[in-house]
Amino acid sequence: MKQSDIDLLRTQPIRPQSLLIGGKWRDASDGGRRDAISPIDGALLTTLAEGTQADVDAAVSAARTAFETGHWSRMAPAGRKAVLLKWAGLIEENALELAVLGVRDNGTEIGMALKAEPGSAAATLRFYAEAIDKVPGEIAPTGDDVLALVHRDPIGVVGAIVPWNFPLMIAAWKLGPALAAGNSVVLKPAETASLSLLRMAELGLEAGLPEGVLNVVTGAGPVVGQAMGLHMDIDVLAFTGSGATGRRLLEYSARSNMKRCYLELGGKSPNIVFADAPDLEVAAQVCANGIFRNSGQVCIAGSRLIVAESIREDFLNRVVEIAGALKVGDPLDLQNDVGAVHSEAQLQGNLAMVEAARAAGGTVMGGGARIHEKSGGFYMSPAVIDGLGPEADIHRKEVFGPVLAAVSFKDEAEALRLANATDFGLAGAVWTSDLSTAHRMTRAIKAGLLHVNTYGGSGVNVPMAGMKQSGNGVDKSLHALDKYVDLKTVWIKL
Repeated sequence: MKQSDIDLLRTQPIRPQSLLIGGKWRDASDGGRRDAISPIDGALLTTLAEGTQADVDAAVSAARTAFETGHWSRMAPAGRKAVLLKWAGLIEENALELAVLGVRDNGTEIGMALKAEPGSAAATLRFYAEAIDKVPGEIAPTGDDVLALVHRDPIGVVGAIVPWNFPLMIAAWKLGPALAAGNSVVLKPAETASLSLLRMAELGLEAGLPEGVLNVVTGAGPVVGQAMGLHMDIDVLAFTGSGATGRRLLEYSARSNMKRCYLELGGKSPNIVFADAPDLEVAAQVCANGIFRNSGQVCIAGSRLIVAESIREDFLNRVVEIAGALKVGDPLDLQNDVGAVHSEAQLQGNLAMVEAARAAGGTVMGGGARIHEKSGGFYMSPAVIDGLGPEADIHRKEVFGPVLAAVSFKDEAEALRLANATDFGLAGAVWTSDLSTAHRMTRAIKAGLLHVNTYGGSGVNVPMAGMKQSGNGVDKSLHALDKYVDLKTVWIKL
């Protein structure tokens, strides 16, 4: 990856974007458009089609028709595998283009974006492509006079609603298993980060996805997302985003056809550092990266530091030093470590949380201010906040920004109590040299993804699951396939 290649791609004009419905690109039914604004400099990138209820209806109808015709749903698994593998290859061939396009749209630093977006999306599609012809049905044990079969049938039409922070990666977590299992999909990108997903969908058509198997409808959540949630012909809805929206989707399911809703709703994840951590310098660096990379806009971000009292001062000072040394700025500049906050609204919300913590008596040890404002973009210096108890909002509410809340503990029991003192249960980490401590803590912490002496970077072959108000269901791994199939028992009297 060369800076010159990035600079060339960052200046490429972007044509006005359309909806993908039934294999064709079309405008919104009422001609509506939405501006796509870059968080790098606040400039207009292009415009998006502003989808409507009628567009959702058309996309669902196209998806249902594609499913019923069977060109994809009844294709031999090896055939679907070939198309998905070709799609993964095309994503890899166009990885830098996709990454730069996504950074222009959502502000993630290019080094992280290249790996976490096209790199992860291609790996995910390849994983499910390789898996689908190796996941069998069942023959249940019976008497000699009966044959009992258990089929895994594709469920039908899947709705997928994905967020703005890692659109390609998170969309692939839904698209990979849903399409591999034989379903058709209606995908709604975040209205503020749609560009890279629309380009990925183009590559999907090029790879051979039949018409109507993948449909993409851009637009506002209260219009397109609500229409999908209430639609009577969407069988499964997979969503990653806020708890408030997740609750509305559950309500829409009850009001419509009781569609299955699988929700990943964020977290307030603890990074727990014991005094016997194998390398406190490494722990401080990883803890800082675990919250400050991508400006803290990561679902599993380690936003709570829970550190042993005996090392509290030294460890906090080291984290503050590391945070202060991070270069925040233009995410397409390879010299920078941290990119932009996604939007003006997100930036203002982050700053408000820091000021609320300060007003409540917290100490802002570093950062927490808007920077590079003259660029026209949305940038914030990483903040470390100390001095507030676990009941404070900064320890309980997801900020989704570069803000780390710190608290200390005296013993293992207190560390565990603090770790679980949240409504969320998405991720966390334990830093210790004691295997027994690590085992006890990881068994007792209520979270779906736990790390020991590291943070982040789990593979596609293991599940990503939330507990408590972090959601339900599983992304990644073979377990994700279960969300997109119906089990059918066939009981045959011989």
